[in-house]
Amino acid sequence: MKTISCMNIPESLLYSFGAEERNYKKREIVFKEEDHALYYFQISVGKVKLNNYNEDGKEFIHNILGKKQSFGEAMLFLNQDYPINAVCLDETQIIRLPKNNFFEMLSQNPDLSLEMNACLSQEVFYKLKMMQSMASQNPAQRLRALLDYLKSYHDEDCHQCFHIEFTRQQLANLVGLRVETVIRTLKKMEKEGMLSLKDRKILY
Repeated sequence: MKTISCMNIPESLLYSFGAEERNYKKREIVFKEEDHALYYFQISVGKVKLNNYNEDGKEFIHNILGKKQSFGEAMLFLNQDYPINAVCLDETQIIRLPKNNFFEMLSQNPDLSLEMNACLSQEVFYKLKMMQSMASQNPAQRLRALLDYLKSYHDEDCHQCFHIEFTRQQLANLVGLRVETVIRTLKKMEKEGMLSLKDRKILY
């Protein structure tokens, strides 16, 4: 089943409502945990990692987003501080739209508002599926749920054609496994025909 690719608002529309482009360096923070939500963010170039750390300092990655994807908008609707950090993995260009302008844009573009609701609903759905899988002791089940979740944000609707642009360590941080376990499990999943491993690339 092909899913909605969240969320890609035309850049011209964002600029018409007062958006600005910001350039970030690799490892630069876009926002950090407990910052107040003030903007809608959409990536033009580069990648952004959403993460936080437990009390022992271990990183947990929630997602890694790329070109034409947005992040942080749910907190605008809730009027809550961010529960995560957003960190650039590369040199990154981000379009940001102030909160009040964002809601004005949605009020004047009801179709866009409906699409936003659909995207947020999809995210909740896959997060719930992820939570169910994370309770499993089966590493393959955890990884498959993650790969399904990542693929849901893109247009590819084919078998073993979607490139998972994550390192093995990043996948381990996303599903709470040791990197050695992830490597072994990916090889097992390849043998079972769930994915392909070519030149260290993961195709799902």
